[in-house]
Amino acid sequence: MTGSPDPTAINSIAVDAEDVVTALEAGRRSGQDPVLRVTPPFSGRMRARLHRDGATEYDDEPAPIHVAPDALVTESAPVYPTPAQTEDDLREDPTVEYTRERHRERHAEAVDAWREAVTDHFVDTVTLDTPTGPHEVGVTVLG
Repeated sequence: MTGSPDPTAINSIAVDAEDVVTALEAGRRSGQDPVLRVTPPFSGRMRARLHRDGATEYDDEPAPIHVAPDALVTESAPVYPTPAQTEDDLREDPTVEYTRERHRERHAEAVDAWREAVTDHFVDTVTLDTPTGPHEVGVTVLG
């Protein structure tokens, strides 16, 4: 076995930008609890991959480390657009008439804009919850 069973061996995690954005969106749209999972054995640099929290139970030690996608973006990250907010914005626009089709288009545009904008708000470090307590690591964003 290469690596360590001790998650404090981790110095940094690499996350795919698309995985983080997808996890954030899934949590907001569907109420699911996606996470980015770091799977043992642990070493200095680890990859965190998209995973549905609770999808797999682990009896083996050490258990994987789960990182909430919200922990990977700053507090200043844009708020995910809801269909209701998009509808309100469209109805308040005096230059266009509200239609369901226009609402769908505007909401898709708002989500696309959010997906692009949120990638400017990734954190440089994140604190992992480990069996021995919190452990701060660097974050490298791929893609």
